[in-house]
Amino acid sequence: MTSRSGFAAVPQNGGTLRVGVGDFAATDNLNPTLYSTYFQLFLFRQLRNNLIEVGPGGALVPELAESWSGSSDAKTWVFKLRQGVSFHDGRPFTADDAVYSINLHRVKGTTSTAAPILKPVLDIKATGKYELTIVLSSGDVGFPSLMTLETLTMVPNGETDFNKGIGTGGYILESFQPGVKSVVKRNPNYWKQGRAHFDSVEMLAIKDASARTAALMSGSIDACNFVDLKTAHLLERSPRVKLLATAGKAHYAFPMRMDIAPFNDINLRTAMKYAVDREQMVKMIANGYATVGNDQPITPAYQFYDAGLKPKAYDPDKAKFYLKKAGQENFSIELYTSETPFAGATDAAVLYSAQAAKAGINIKVVKTPEDGYWDNIWFKKPFCVARWSGRANENAMISLAYGTAGIAAGWNETHMSDPKLDQMLTAARGEFDEQKRRQLYYDMQTLISDDGGEVIPVVADFVDATSSKVAHGELGSDFDMDGGRFAERWWFA
Repeated sequence: MTSRSGFAAVPQNGGTLRVGVGDFAATDNLNPTLYSTYFQLFLFRQLRNNLIEVGPGGALVPELAESWSGSSDAKTWVFKLRQGVSFHDGRPFTADDAVYSINLHRVKGTTSTAAPILKPVLDIKATGKYELTIVLSSGDVGFPSLMTLETLTMVPNGETDFNKGIGTGGYILESFQPGVKSVVKRNPNYWKQGRAHFDSVEMLAIKDASARTAALMSGSIDACNFVDLKTAHLLERSPRVKLLATAGKAHYAFPMRMDIAPFNDINLRTAMKYAVDREQMVKMIANGYATVGNDQPITPAYQFYDAGLKPKAYDPDKAKFYLKKAGQENFSIELYTSETPFAGATDAAVLYSAQAAKAGINIKVVKTPEDGYWDNIWFKKPFCVARWSGRANENAMISLAYGTAGIAAGWNETHMSDPKLDQMLTAARGEFDEQKRRQLYYDMQTLISDDGGEVIPVVADFVDATSSKVAHGELGSDFDMDGGRFAERWWFA
């Protein structure tokens, strides 16, 4: 992590935190099953709680669940819930609320990010006012970590008007203009001691990275995410600003749809992987705030990362060899992009085009409107730019983005469907032997890297920035902005 400390020994309460957010949409809402942007994620974290939280060090921390335990076969999990917690409207939080909140993501046809990972769930029931029991079709030794998923936030039983923002979180919704602004005020009855220090938090939708930086430097805002990495070094020099760079699970990707031509040919996909200069991409696009990726999503931040799986070196001649095998010596393809996935996404697409040209590949960069990119381009076009922040564990990440179940849920962007991968996912969930589980995840990483439809040249740091007057403790690395929990964890020094 890079930052000047500026930590206060004791957190101070008060003030209004103003934050510039770079990922949002005019269609944003507070329905947890329709999550797609960081603006939504940050609001979820302000208004609601999960059963379990990821602590700054990466460990699972009790949130609305005080404890949990699994059966010997890891098929049945019992969560003991915290008593004395109330929603913003005064209703007490009970197991019935937890059952309803999780079942929202199990409705047939849902596109929730939680749907694929909840597919093994057979039954969810309240076995006491403050006890939740979940039964799985197959064992999952890592199941509790899935309860940290950003969409599995707790809402009142029967709630349908999600934009009221009723939750148990540290802040209460005051106003929300999708694609523009949100305002929350501190919950005076928040159950967590020593959290949620600001009187209020305002989030402003600012798409342009340079505009966010200018707003921070001028004092119009106190923090922002998605710092423009090309100018990050300038922020580091300013005494008025702190740069927060945290290595985590994020990665930049160029997904190729494997279910349709032309990328249903593994030889063509392999050619595209040899046609990218990863080192140059890290240097020129991420400005060094990253490491080289190897076309699969498990980064060093995960427990079962395979450090022995090396990335493909830039080799235009080898790319030409695979182009010939695919019968595509004069291959041409449109690459759709905008600045929505990450600051510099268009530059990344242009750089990839220049690199691939040396292999005889003609990549035509098509820049599209930023608003609506996730709805109209991503997941739909044969070739586009994307960014992932990672998930709670290896199984959640791979199930969602590469497992067959992730296609129907609308998250498997390459539309990869490999029975062998699906079988390994199931086997790994129920494998108690750590070495065997590790090998399964190693095998999955190799399979995705070699056969999959992702070109992942960059494993990116989370790079955010704050005013020097903002203080914080150890930063979480599960998402940008301290795991998305900046409003709850930070304070003014």
